[in-house]
Amino acid sequence: MTISPGNIDRVVLVTRKTQLEELVTRFATAPQARFFLEHAGADFAPVQHAHDIYQRALETVNQAIPRDMKVLRIEREQVPFTEFDDDLVIALGPDGLVSNTAKYLPTQMLIGVNPDPVQFDGILLPFTPDETAGAIALALDNKAKQAHVSLARAVSRDGHSLLAFNDLFIGASSHVSARYELHHAGKTERQSSSGIIVSTGAGSTGWLRSVLTGARSIDALANGRAAPSPANHTLPWDTSDLIYCVREPFPSKMSGTTLAYGVVNSKHPLEVTSHMASGGVIFSDGIQTDAIPFETGSIVSVGIAQQKAHLVVQ
Repeated sequence: MTISPGNIDRVVLVTRKTQLEELVTRFATAPQARFFLEHAGADFAPVQHAHDIYQRALETVNQAIPRDMKVLRIEREQVPFTEFDDDLVIALGPDGLVSNTAKYLPTQMLIGVNPDPVQFDGILLPFTPDETAGAIALALDNKAKQAHVSLARAVSRDGHSLLAFNDLFIGASSHVSARYELHHAGKTERQSSSGIIVSTGAGSTGWLRSVLTGARSIDALANGRAAPSPANHTLPWDTSDLIYCVREPFPSKMSGTTLAYGVVNSKHPLEVTSHMASGGVIFSDGIQTDAIPFETGSIVSVGIAQQKAHLVVQ
């Protein structure tokens, strides 16, 4: 269920720093950032060009917001700490900004805007800056078409919980092996791996696809075959299934590899018990700042969340 359009009184505009802005944070000024890049043999022009495109898109989106509405602009890092109320939320690309924002919006509609179609895939960004005014008008008039996207939820026995728009990662915070016991579909196995990815339908074209494509390509090339085409395991955004995939499972006397992939749903939930004395974590959508601990004695259950994300679509 989303907020009634008649109650919306504020637009929250979520942006992220451009590469140039990040460089200025590091080097204090744009000329100093340029000097550093060019001294290192890199071309500064594409950095400036991408920044200019984003700024023009930002100006267009700002002008699309009705003048009588309150506006709050926040950066991606502020999203987890923002209290969203009767808001309409706009995320000005890239795609990851939508996934990092949507899980914090239990009822609010989210409009994804692609500031640079040449640079960004735009799977979650159906609108151009010039189309933003129309998308806002449809949302405020209760005429916007919406996709209600399934989220994943991890819940630990000690009360921690975490939502994911694209995927959950369960494993070690560094590059050491993660040690745990995996329970799924009536089977249990102790494993040592680079961690577990649990993907939603929206995330099935992202990290999960990368893991599956890498596994297929390595197997083919190692056995003298040509590399296959990229894996295509796309799920609907509103699916009631999740897909888990174990990264680099290691076979040994103490660890197995038979439960490396599976479908998670209400009939077959996923449960994982940590055997890591320290450094075990669970984070979502590539953001570790809001990770929950996953160390020895911790047991986490993963399934579809009751909460949905509400994306405005074409």
